[in-house]
Amino acid sequence: MTTPVSLQQTHEILTHQVRAQLADPGLASSLPPLLLWGPPGVGKSAIIQQVCAEQGIDFIDVRLSQREPVDLRGLPVPREDRVDWLLSSEWPRDPDSAGILLFDELTAVDRSLQVAAYELLLDRCLGELYQVPDGWYLCGAGNREEDGAAALGLSSALANRFCHLEITPELAPWLRWATAQGLHPDVIAFLRYRPDSFFDASGDRQRGWPTPRSWTRVAQQLTLAERTGMGETALARVVEGLVGPGAAVELNGFREWSGQLADAEAMLLGRAPVQIPERADQGYALCAALVYHLWRGEERAQRIEGFLRISLALPSDFATMALIDAVGGEVGLTTERGQAIFGHPLFAQWSEVHGAALAQHLPTGAQAPA
Repeated sequence: MTTPVSLQQTHEILTHQVRAQLADPGLASSLPPLLLWGPPGVGKSAIIQQVCAEQGIDFIDVRLSQREPVDLRGLPVPREDRVDWLLSSEWPRDPDSAGILLFDELTAVDRSLQVAAYELLLDRCLGELYQVPDGWYLCGAGNREEDGAAALGLSSALANRFCHLEITPELAPWLRWATAQGLHPDVIAFLRYRPDSFFDASGDRQRGWPTPRSWTRVAQQLTLAERTGMGETALARVVEGLVGPGAAVELNGFREWSGQLADAEAMLLGRAPVQIPERADQGYALCAALVYHLWRGEERAQRIEGFLRISLALPSDFATMALIDAVGGEVGLTTERGQAIFGHPLFAQWSEVHGAALAQHLPTGAQAPA
C-alpha cells in the first residue's frame, strides 16, 4: 500500500522538481513526471497551480476525460503526396517558456486515450511534429477506484512512467491557507471545533459531501450571502447542497451559537466590552472572527492593540491559536505581520501570560519572540 503524503509534502516535492528543471533544463527528460492520486476535492490540481504561481511559471490543465485521442496526436490532413498533422494550439511552443503541463483526470479515460498520452509523458514529444519545451514539467492527477469517482485505472505501461504520490487531506494547512485567503471565519472556526467534518466520504458521494473544495465554496457562499442578503433558509439549502445534510446541520447550529457573540470587530476597536465565551465552539468562533477582522480596514494599530488586549483574557491555547493564525502560521513569525504584533508594547505582557503555550507550538529549535 502506498504511503500517503500531505499537501505540504506534495508541495515540497513538486517545488523541488520544478526548480531543478528550471535550473538545469537538461534534466527535463530524466525527471519523472508526478502522478497525484486522491479523492475528489482534496486540492490535487490546486497545489500544482499554487506552485506555478509561486515560481512565476505557466500552467496548462489538460482535462483528458473531455478529449479524444486525436486531440493529443493531432488531426490528419491529407495532401497530394502525404498526410500533415494539425496539432492543438494549447501545447506550449516557445522554447524559452516554462510551466507545468497537467494531464488531469488521467484515471478517468479509456486505454486508447492513455496510449495517446504515452509518447508525451515518456518522450516529451509527438513524433517529429512536436517537442515539449525543456522548461515544462509534466504531471498527472486522478482519482482512485474506491473514491466512487470516474476511475478506470491505469495500464501498467503508463503507470510505470510516473512517480506516484497519494494525497491525504489535512486540516491544518487548509486552515492556514483559508485564513490567508480571508475565507469566512465561521467555516474556519467550525472546522477547528469539528475537525472530523473536514473530509468525510462516508455519506452519499453522488450529492454534496465535505471536502476541502466544498468547504471553500461554503465559505465563499457565506460571504456572498452577507453581501447580497440571501435568506437563511435559502442559504441553508446551498450549504447542504455543497457538504451534505449532516455537516450542513452542524454548521448551522454552530453559526447560531456563534451569532450570539458580541461584535468581534467592535471589540478589536474598543467599541464594545471584551466578552470571553465559556463554550468551546464560541471560543473558536471568537478567535476566527478576531483574526478575520485584524488585518482588514483602517486603524491597524488600534486593531493590533485590541487583538492583544482580548488575547490576554483568553485561555492560553486559544490565545496561541489566534496569534499563530494572525501571523499566517509558524512560518509567519518573522513576517511583517508577525513583527507588527511582536513589536507592540503589549506583547511583553502577552508573552508573560501565554509564552509557554506559544513555545510548545513552535518548530523544534525555534525561539518564541521576546
